[in-house]
Amino acid sequence: MLGFFGIDFVQSLILRPSPDVWAAHDDEEDEEDLLKEDACKVPCGQALDCTAPPPQKLTVDPIVVVPSPPLKPKAVDEVPFPTTLTEEDEEIINSVVAGKTPSYSLESKLGDCKRAAAIRREALQRITSKSLSGLPLEGFDYESILGQCCEMPVGYVQIPVGIAGPLLLDGKEYSVPMATTEGCLVASTNRGCKAIHLCGGATSVLLRDAMTRAPVVRFGTAKRAAQLKLYLEDPANFEVVSTAFNKSSRFGRLQNIKCALAGKNLYMRFSCGTGDAMGMNMVSKGVQNVLDFVRNDFPDMDVIGISGNYCSDKKPAAVNWIEGRGKSVVCEAIIKGDVVRKVLKTNVNTLVELNMLKNLTGSAMAGALGGFNAHASNIVSAIYIATGQDPAQNVESSHCITMMEPLNGGEDLHVSVTMPSIEVGTVGGGTQLASQSACLNLLGVKGACRETPGANARLLATIVAGSVLAGELSLMSAIAAGQLVQSHMQYNRANKDVAKLISGAGIDRSFLPRRPADDRERNFAVIGP
Repeated sequence: MLGFFGIDFVQSLILRPSPDVWAAHDDEEDEEDLLKEDACKVPCGQALDCTAPPPQKLTVDPIVVVPSPPLKPKAVDEVPFPTTLTEEDEEIINSVVAGKTPSYSLESKLGDCKRAAAIRREALQRITSKSLSGLPLEGFDYESILGQCCEMPVGYVQIPVGIAGPLLLDGKEYSVPMATTEGCLVASTNRGCKAIHLCGGATSVLLRDAMTRAPVVRFGTAKRAAQLKLYLEDPANFEVVSTAFNKSSRFGRLQNIKCALAGKNLYMRFSCGTGDAMGMNMVSKGVQNVLDFVRNDFPDMDVIGISGNYCSDKKPAAVNWIEGRGKSVVCEAIIKGDVVRKVLKTNVNTLVELNMLKNLTGSAMAGALGGFNAHASNIVSAIYIATGQDPAQNVESSHCITMMEPLNGGEDLHVSVTMPSIEVGTVGGGTQLASQSACLNLLGVKGACRETPGANARLLATIVAGSVLAGELSLMSAIAAGQLVQSHMQYNRANKDVAKLISGAGIDRSFLPRRPADDRERNFAVIGP
């Protein structure tokens, strides 16, 4: 950890307050009540037994050494909830185990979501003879996920949430929540945020905001399919088609239709504004309205599927890379040369060359589709999980091209990320869960924006892009400095006792900063803030 962050960072955690520029700023809303409501009643990892087994004792004999009887393996504790099963609970569990009562029907039969989860969990343990003692059950609102987030729950998985920032974006500071189990990720993004902040912040531009859905229909002939294509793409027909589409929602507004023909099969890609929702369901309802409407003039149309993969959702696709899907955002910053040297521990020319050979040429050699970046998906996934987005949409949302160019005669660095398919929402799905809602509240984008519908979701998309910019800047610098592997190894295997790190116990003093020359200085604090 010391070699990875640098002694200054470790000391700052223990011995001194953060600089003013990194001081936490007050939110407009009081988060204390939110956090209390979301607090887990069972301490994290309570059910896990992490105690190391005692060392094996040896009985020493003048002639031979005989080991003591082998230790019996410790039985895994059973689930603490419910502590006592009622006679009715036992009857229901036995019925589920016997296959007489479907597990999925417990919520509707019992009218108690938490009790249903506990009974389903106990039945599962008896059926499989496997303990779920490490999977928390308490401290979660199971009613909040009924019918919208997860079916047949038996508990929930804990993912730590770290904070990177403040990210200075478009003149405002954001503390970015990132849910991840990957060491170095938050620290690296945090260092990128610092570099951006010290140089006046980043600027973002939202180019497009439209979710898509593309049904596939079939006709008897290709000519007939082409007639529907011409009809839908004719500007003279757009008003009547959009009227049919828009009646499904107050916020869903049809923007355009792009069609592609494959023989007698027609793929129609509808693009629609969706307000603060991510909008997949909203667009699907609008598309169904249009299909019902055009069937009056095309009764021979056979609807094969409401989604024909020309959308394209949760899959890498050139159409999303070129046309965009969701929010299309460009984010840029100018990093001063002295910040590149002192904070990022490298230099402008090295970064520019690495970006060209790795993110551009290397990705082209690999035949990448939208992957002209170092690790955009890392940051996107972490923010998505923290804020209740659909993690699977990380696939197209991580489409990103990272560009780096020298400025002012090579003294400074211009860095940008272009992300055409950021798919986010601040209402619906997992955004309404307590933990995820708290993370959205931290960013100031919780719920729907009443004044300007869609503004919260658009702001969240720019924050995602700004965080990706920070992550790209820091990781590329670590690679340029030649310290990526060493940093991960040192950080992920670091001594957990920070006090010992500070005191220098067991530390190779050669890693401590001594105002070395520029080339040697790169060895220190590679990814620390």
